[in-house]
Amino acid sequence: TLSYIFNTWKPGSNFSAIVADALAKGFTEPDPRDDLSGTDVARKVVILARELGLKVELDDVQVESLVPAALQAWRPPAGEKVGEAFVRELMAFDGEMEALIKEADAAGEVLRFVGSVDAEAQAVTVKLGRFPKDHPFAGTQFADNIVAFSTRWYSPRPMVVQGPGAGAEVTAAGIFGDVREVMQGMRRPR
Repeated sequence: TLSYIFNTWKPGSNFSAIVADALAKGFTEPDPRDDLSGTDVARKVVILARELGLKVELDDVQVESLVPAALQAWRPPAGEKVGEAFVRELMAFDGEMEALIKEADAAGEVLRFVGSVDAEAQAVTVKLGRFPKDHPFAGTQFADNIVAFSTRWYSPRPMVVQGPGAGAEVTAAGIFGDVREVMQGMRRPR
């Protein structure tokens, strides 16, 4: 979701309009705050950190939410769909977001919402960052996910894994793969 939003959003376009587009395409949760809060990215960062052997819980992740403070506890008017109502409220913050993207663009950078695992420091973070336009994160397209591994051997150029990360087909394939893995684990030897 956030990859799509940040790959689509350009200077001169309203952040709220891009969120509305992602909502209409089914990329966001019914309440876009679930995506913009960074919680989903934080969950993925926890999984990666645990795979690296770190003892990390979701509460250990330092998350900088994209949901304006005034909208974090906001509730939609009765009878309105939360996603559409939230996007209308988000419009009031388009100016702040426009200033961020214009500043980054003027510096030859892009904005990306990224999760980071620093195994050495045992730190996990999720935040909006600025990256040079030739950085691997700047080259993602549509709704790609991207992971960059900076290691002793992959430095200063990280090893990059990139591919589709959102949409019904990708999600269904992931769930199907998980179900198959569970079923195979349930088979009893004869």
